[in-house]
Amino acid sequence: MSLPSRWRKSTRSATATNCVEIGQAPGLIGIRDTKNRDGGTLVVSPAAFRSFLTAIRADKLQ
Repeated sequence: MSLPSRWRKSTRSATATNCVEIGQAPGLIGIRDTKNRDGGTLVVSPAAFRSFLTAIRADKLQ
């Protein structure tokens, strides 16, 4: 498994450093903490990540 080489955080985070970043690689989405980039990466499928974003946008995660 190859982890993403390019990462990004939300533009709404501005200069904040306590955020999460996401990165894409073939067939996976990586999610990591900006405070501890070497602390591990959560890896999910693109479909799972889309479902997660859909739930957030629909305000279903409370």
